Amino acid sequence: MSLNVYEIFYSIQGESSYAGSPCVFVRLAGCNLRCSYCDTRYAYGEGSPLDIAEIVRRVELYQWHLLEITGGEPLIQEETPELIWHLLERGYTVMLETNGSQDISRVDGRCIKIVDVKCPSSGEEKSNDLGNLSRLSEKDEIKFVIGDKEDYEYAKEIMKLMDPKTLKASPPHLSLVFNRLEPHVLADWILKDRLNARLHLQLHKFIWPPYYRTV
Repeated sequence: MSLNVYEIFYSIQGESSYAGSPCVFVRLAGCNLRCSYCDTRYAYGEGSPLDIAEIVRRVELYQWHLLEITGGEPLIQEETPELIWHLLERGYTVMLETNGSQDISRVDGRCIKIVDVKCPSSGEEKSNDLGNLSRLSEKDEIKFVIGDKEDYEYAKEIMKLMDPKTLKASPPHLSLVFNRLEPHVLADWILKDRLNARLHLQLHKFIWPPYYRTV
């Protein structure tokens, strides 16, 4: 059983509540969406087929416990939940970064799901599977990428659909479309509304230039 893998690398986690932590990344190839601001278009291609045992072997070389499965969109590959299960069974803390269009209930409950709810400026808001809002556990996380005020207002409306317990346990991340919206503008909106959300900056884009990728 194999998956199409674009790259496996070790870097600083730039997003989620684990931002700033060293992390091993398994980037799977292919995506079913075409967001206007996508910063991983290079992963749209086929990648290289690797079986699960080989992926695990390569991950183990980094000798690190925190791991993220990302893409592209990992869940368009049917074998992704099995890969996650194998990694969890080996004691890894596993995160899944998903674009919000796929049913996350297919994934082992021990995995930390980072679900990106698409806002209007992405051009893909109609692709959201909002059923995922009721599938979240208290350790899972929601992310909105905000490019303008319309996106911000959209995010607030979606937050009203979330279970209050989940919202309290893990307030959503409001991330910026890089170089489109200034951090202080989004910060002012959050403060003015007293919104139960976390302003989120993609740390890796401040550590390294956007065109540079560590491998």
